[in-house]
Amino acid sequence: MEKRSLSGKALVLIISLIVVLVGSIAVVICIFDSNNQKLKTEQLGQIAADEVDPAVWGQYYPMHYQSYLQNGENTEMPSHFETKPYMKILYAGLGYANEFNEPRGHVYTLEDIRAVDPSRYKVGASCNTCKSTQIPGLIEKYGAEYYTSSFEEINSQLEYPIGCLDCHNPETMELRISRPALIEAFARQGKDITQATRQEMRSLVCAQCHVTYYFEPGTKKVMFPWDKGVKADQILEYFDEKNFNEWKHPDADTGLVKARHAEYEVFQGSTHESAGLACADCHMPYMKMGNTKVSSHYWTSPLKNIEESCGVCHREGAEWLESRVDDIQAKTKEIQDIAGETMVQAVEEIAIARQTPGVNADLLAQAQQMHRDGQWYLDYVMVTNGYGFHNPMESMNNLGKAIDFAHQAIQLARDATGGKT
Repeated sequence: MEKRSLSGKALVLIISLIVVLVGSIAVVICIFDSNNQKLKTEQLGQIAADEVDPAVWGQYYPMHYQSYLQNGENTEMPSHFETKPYMKILYAGLGYANEFNEPRGHVYTLEDIRAVDPSRYKVGASCNTCKSTQIPGLIEKYGAEYYTSSFEEINSQLEYPIGCLDCHNPETMELRISRPALIEAFARQGKDITQATRQEMRSLVCAQCHVTYYFEPGTKKVMFPWDKGVKADQILEYFDEKNFNEWKHPDADTGLVKARHAEYEVFQGSTHESAGLACADCHMPYMKMGNTKVSSHYWTSPLKNIEESCGVCHREGAEWLESRVDDIQAKTKEIQDIAGETMVQAVEEIAIARQTPGVNADLLAQAQQMHRDGQWYLDYVMVTNGYGFHNPMESMNNLGKAIDFAHQAIQLARDATGGKT
């Protein structure tokens, strides 16, 4: 039989019909999906603008909430004094010397603040500021009186720990800043935080709490001391200009300032931050849950999800990456211990000088100034999570300054006695 071939026109016609059919099916599928999505949204409804309960948000975003609940797995809270015994001596005269534990997961914020040594409540309500989704509403309700209230007055009203409302707009899910101190700190530097990019916001929502701060004398407001910059030396200069002391060391009689978990500040200018990364890139990596990609809300060490966190950029493998982190942290801890032990010696020498008859008051005052400066640089590294990993070079630099100031304090204290000890 004679074989017949399709004419060019017939072939074009068939192909056109196939394209139309496929296109029609695609349109139907798109409409179907679109309608499904719309129906799903209507069924979910709208999260209230002031919804403080993370479980309610979890009804709308179950996978995100599931990862948030993983924070409950982080239950260990050993005392800092177990591995850093010098802290107890350096914090003498401050509530931290009575009890100071490693932090647990964010879901334990209220439980843990209620369990600390009561001597740490003397500042008042401000201690609650980063412990609950309900705080922004209470600041709005009480205004300036929020900060001057007692710890118990505010804490007794709190039911929910850190959660969704702290960082998200419930209507749009966009990241938002809910704590006044960060907004005000930016404003004093001439910056408008509302102009921050989304990538900047992925660090700034963490910077609402993971920063160093102090309580303004009189008002007891939570303040970020960033007016001169966010580095340790710039913050110390800020405090020096204000002649601000948080407490006096009972043995050395030195006026001191307390550093607090300056993760955001230390991260600035680091290798990772300079490369354009944000806190969330490492601490909230995208995870596959079923067939869905979700940003993890389990705020923990990136090493627990090393492939999803570090492996996105680094191709050397988990074992190599872990060894690099371990090496940085071990070296930082080693130098930190040297700084801590040297600072204790400085405190002891100043205490001896103070009790020595005829001590040179001018040299003693200089020794106390060196103690103040050195302890600040040490504390800035000592209480910042990550053991130096957020910015290894800056951490080592600050520890080096701490050791130098401690040695100067020791020598000045000995000189102040004129060799009488």
